[in-house]
Amino acid sequence: MNMPFPYSGPEDLRQPLIDALSRVVDPEVAMSIVDVGLIYGVEVGADKVHVRLTMTSAACPVADVIIDEVEAALDRVVPAALAIEVELVWEPPWSTDRMSERAKRFMRW
Repeated sequence: MNMPFPYSGPEDLRQPLIDALSRVVDPEVAMSIVDVGLIYGVEVGADKVHVRLTMTSAACPVADVIIDEVEAALDRVVPAALAIEVELVWEPPWSTDRMSERAKRFMRW
């Protein structure tokens, strides 16, 4: 299976987490944050799900909206015993190289 981002955790949560994150749309480009390449990694530990997420630019006006939507999407699939932690990261900087082939076709790149 081609993983759109690094993942560590229980195998039975992998696809539900990918699916949940794929439903979150970056409103600036009208594409899934997974296709845009904003998810840098997901780690599921004993007590929490930790998501590393970036934005296409530090001046992104919808960062708070996207973070809220990520938390809400994950809340629907993550077991209640696990906390959800979304970390906004800037390293490495986002680039168009992170976009899925589908997103590149959509943007005509």
